[in-house]
Amino acid sequence: MSESTIAASGATTESQPASVLRTRFTETFGIEHPIIQGGMQWVGRAELVAAVANAGGLGFLTMLTQPTPEALVKEIARTRDLTDKPFGVNFIVETAGNVPSEHVEVFKPAGVRIIHKCTSVRHALKAERIGVDAVSIDGFECAGHPGEDDVTGLILIPLTAQKVGIPVIASGGFADARGLVAALALGADAVNMGTRFLCTVESPIHHRVKERIVAATERETELIFRPLRNTSRVASNAVSREVVQRLDQGAAFDEIRHLVAGARGREVYEQGDPESGIWSVGQSQGLIDDIPAVDDLVRRIVAEATSIISERLAAVVSPRNHSG
Repeated sequence: MSESTIAASGATTESQPASVLRTRFTETFGIEHPIIQGGMQWVGRAELVAAVANAGGLGFLTMLTQPTPEALVKEIARTRDLTDKPFGVNFIVETAGNVPSEHVEVFKPAGVRIIHKCTSVRHALKAERIGVDAVSIDGFECAGHPGEDDVTGLILIPLTAQKVGIPVIASGGFADARGLVAALALGADAVNMGTRFLCTVESPIHHRVKERIVAATERETELIFRPLRNTSRVASNAVSREVVQRLDQGAAFDEIRHLVAGARGREVYEQGDPESGIWSVGQSQGLIDDIPAVDDLVRRIVAEATSIISERLAAVVSPRNHSG
């Protein structure tokens, strides 16, 4: 069974985080807090990734955001100029989808640590067998691809933590301290947040999209591509609703290809019209009500998580007074 060691101590100051939440993941990956910014296409760029790293978390550049391998090399260098802390690269250091045997064979001898994203326990077990360093288990709540089993994190996280021996990252539905504490209680070693980091000052998307996330509820997402067995959770808008309707009516992918083109999604982020294309967002948007700087967000989550652990949960298990 997976175990997380949680050490909470220290006082809150303006320059020092209130506490340390130490887990196997923070120890293995050399970071301060068990908080990860997941890879997001068009979003995982140097400024955001470096901000997460400097705040004590683990940020991920997104390889496919860059037009060429040479551009990716430059973005990695740019990130290194902005931080001296660890950070990752989606696909090169973090993989998803097919079991990454070839990546393990190439990267492990070079000292690269590999995180594999999974949406089922069986895939997590297989990834562990081939030698990845950690698995991210994505519940049905997540933005992007939740898999086809429709199992929520409340079930997937403890099942995965029980059955694998490597660090487990809880992904899908996490946006605040309550989620972090819950994930640790379920056996995870860290949380992965995409939508929450999407809605920060350093996130390289238009402010109107961030405002849309703040205004949205947890019910304002759509599951597209379900009939194609390639389900993806995206923001609910006229485009995504049309995609759902047409596929439900039997349309082929080629008939809706123009609606889901990546270029349209990129325009959403760059031009700031949330209705103009498909863009990923998770149910956790219902928990988001501000647009903070990354450092302020991480500091707040860690401080509040420590308070929940040391005060609220401690009070729950306080012994009864049997006097009298």
